[in-house]
Amino acid sequence: MFEEDWDYEYNQRGAGSEFSRMHSDSRADETFDRQYSSHYKVPDAVKNFVQHFFSAYTRNDSFEIQNIYENLYPQLTEEYFKSTPWPEAMDIAMFVEEDELFLTLYKELFYRHIYARAPTALTIQHRFESYWNYCALFNMFLSADRPVALELPNQWLWDIVDEFIYQFQSYAQFRARLNKKSDDELDALKKSPNIWNVHSVLNVLHSLIEKSNINDQLEAYANGRDPEQVAGIFGVHSLYKMLGYFSLIGLLRLHSLLGDFYQALRVLDHIQFNKKNIFNRVPACQVTTYYYVGFAYMIMRRYADAIRTFSNILLYIQRTRNMFQAKNYQNDLINKQTEQMYILLSICMTLHPQLIDESLMQVLREKPHSERMAKMQRGDLQEFDVSFSFACPKFLSPLPPSADEMQVNFDKEPLQLQLKVFSDEVQQQLYIGTIRSYLKLYTTMPISKLANFLEMEVETLKEHLLCFKHKMRNLVSTKGCVSALDGEFESGSEVDFYIDGDMIHVADTKVSRRYGDFFIRQIHKFDELNRNLKGLPYC
Repeated sequence: MFEEDWDYEYNQRGAGSEFSRMHSDSRADETFDRQYSSHYKVPDAVKNFVQHFFSAYTRNDSFEIQNIYENLYPQLTEEYFKSTPWPEAMDIAMFVEEDELFLTLYKELFYRHIYARAPTALTIQHRFESYWNYCALFNMFLSADRPVALELPNQWLWDIVDEFIYQFQSYAQFRARLNKKSDDELDALKKSPNIWNVHSVLNVLHSLIEKSNINDQLEAYANGRDPEQVAGIFGVHSLYKMLGYFSLIGLLRLHSLLGDFYQALRVLDHIQFNKKNIFNRVPACQVTTYYYVGFAYMIMRRYADAIRTFSNILLYIQRTRNMFQAKNYQNDLINKQTEQMYILLSICMTLHPQLIDESLMQVLREKPHSERMAKMQRGDLQEFDVSFSFACPKFLSPLPPSADEMQVNFDKEPLQLQLKVFSDEVQQQLYIGTIRSYLKLYTTMPISKLANFLEMEVETLKEHLLCFKHKMRNLVSTKGCVSALDGEFESGSEVDFYIDGDMIHVADTKVSRRYGDFFIRQIHKFDELNRNLKGLPYC
């Protein structure tokens, strides 16, 4: 059972365990020594903030909790703790009546802040303590006989799931860099094989999904029925419903990090991407979902679906760019993922050219995207590798390395394996672009003539022509598809051909560009600009 495993882990290695006592002296920043000092004084501003936060929490005032989380907490962080940790939970416990759930939520913010703002002070003990805190938090939610009477903002619930996976990812990479570990750290890793174990992380996400009945709710919603009829006593509660939904996106991300792209898309069977619904309320969740779905499609050689997925979210970001201007770590992540998706879109457009929205094409024509695409179109394998390495997720190995191989780093090995698979795929398609450019110039031509142009043997050219046919025929999602994995095979090339004897017969299947939509958008933009200059309202 989930509860039994996590309760055992938490109770056996709590804050007062032998491990904590052994490694308390290894903290990198003297700021953390204050937890051992009875003279540490919480600043009055922080004290007042915590008491106000606790008051909103006890009243279950969801609107005020959202204001505190999204506005007051970031403001106080910038003013007092820009690069240093917040006070320890034990330092503020007296101000919140030592409420266990509130302190657990506070510690979730505390450790997340260390990861984001004070990474140089991050120690292996913090990683362990954060794990135990997540154990306690999820056990409170999942082991309860009745739903926990708590309302948290959707943004915070997404951040909890997102940070949980991020810290697992960070620990897996930390664990794989063996040659930078002290003897105490290596000893701690050997003694704690179950800390941030991949099975435990998967267990958490699946347990949240099952507790909320979120898949049944999504299926009912898609069929026009009332989701609350199948939600159960936990699923009707916003806390559990949204944690369940965000856990589906967490599974998408986690399976992608582990290199299982089929399973990554499979968990989204009941999510409809082409509909606006009550679950699409957190922009960071939206962007993350489309990033990993698009990347999974690209790796599975479903380039048309990948281009459509990236185009949809990039257009959304273009139209709502003002939402992502504020300086916080979520917007920084969104902006980075946006840049990564433009690079992934340029890779897909190089391997599988097709028409996309003119505004996106305009971005790809600008530097440095245009230079990158030009190099890839010329068959520069190194540019493909560099672009892929920057834009792909930080892949993980589900298994820890052997602690005996102390002089070897394994953190890059999963990336190198995925990069090799991608490079092999690109290598197979290297001549397709050149062949396509020649075929556009002719309606019929001898195979020997094209072989001379390409300076290769006729038999070798036939292999590349067969490769052209194979690679341009991809699985594409259609309107009738229910699952993200469903689709029909279609040819995505604007040039089609067949071979009759020694002759190549070419048929141009290119669809003429639709200029009307582009000109209408430009007219509206000029109209808006003129009205703004004249100070007139825009209709």
